[in-house]
Amino acid sequence: MKLIPLFLIALFFASESSAQLSEADKKQLVIKEDSLKVPALKIIMGINPSDKFNADSLFTRGLVRALKVPHSFDYPFDSLVTVSKVYPPDSSFRIFTWQMMINENMIRQHGAIQIHTADGSLKLFPLIDKSDVTQNMADTIGNNYGWIGAIYYRLIQTAWKDKQYYTLLGFDENNIKSDKKLIEVLTFENGQPVFGNRNFVIENGNVYTRDIARYIMEFKKEAGSRLTYDEDLNMIIMEHLISESGEPNKKWTLIPDGDYEGFKWLNGKWVYVNKVFNEITPEGKAPVPDPIRNDKGEIDYSKLKGEEENKTTPTSAPVKKDRKKKEQ
Repeated sequence: MKLIPLFLIALFFASESSAQLSEADKKQLVIKEDSLKVPALKIIMGINPSDKFNADSLFTRGLVRALKVPHSFDYPFDSLVTVSKVYPPDSSFRIFTWQMMINENMIRQHGAIQIHTADGSLKLFPLIDKSDVTQNMADTIGNNYGWIGAIYYRLIQTAWKDKQYYTLLGFDENNIKSDKKLIEVLTFENGQPVFGNRNFVIENGNVYTRDIARYIMEFKKEAGSRLTYDEDLNMIIMEHLISESGEPNKKWTLIPDGDYEGFKWLNGKWVYVNKVFNEITPEGKAPVPDPIRNDKGEIDYSKLKGEEENKTTPTSAPVKKDRKKKEQ
């Protein structure tokens, strides 16, 4: 009776070892990655829109060629610092996202989902940003060809009734006046990606609404508003926003007030939590903008994740010093 599990264990390790990236293919990927560095930077730093479009085209074609190398999923592409790569805990896929600023009011995100295949072959879903032609972004459910573009910086995997939910936290520079962060739920139906899911339960007065397909947080340009996942609390938390001019309908006037709200995963839903911490912003300590770009114009992904300035761990929780958890 003991021979069966031992045989299965041996078979498992044999299949794992045969599915690894070979040294020859790794060397090939190192060369291809090196060729992608220049166009990846030009997408961000190009002198004019034409330069950026050309760089984006070169980068996209080069990335697809690189991903066609067998078992490329096991290669991290770490030197492509202007491209975000996120993985779920089950490593069933990864998502590449990057952005191209045509001008201050026209910003596009591009990306692709690479599926982890057993034989190392390429299975890729391009992400086509349709946010500029989407009438109601908070209410839209679509596939990869109707994607609401964002730079993803965190992925949270949850499950309910044998179904996997992959919740993405993303950033969009939006326009000259405001930035956006969003909570996007990705699922797979018959092997195809679906973006948007009506599993947000949000309090509206005394009524809880379940209408929205994603949560979008829009605020004053470079206000540095946090939206992150706190592993200690097992919650998505975000800073509460108020209008600095008393005009809450004007999203470009919204700034954080030092308070936090969030979402808790309960019974297959992201349920809104009105107040995460009990703390009042001290008088004279009003929030100030915290730009997400450095002096070179590069996005600081640690700020998107809500990390402290000197931390490098990608799963760092937001600072909770001198805060007290709300009593249950």
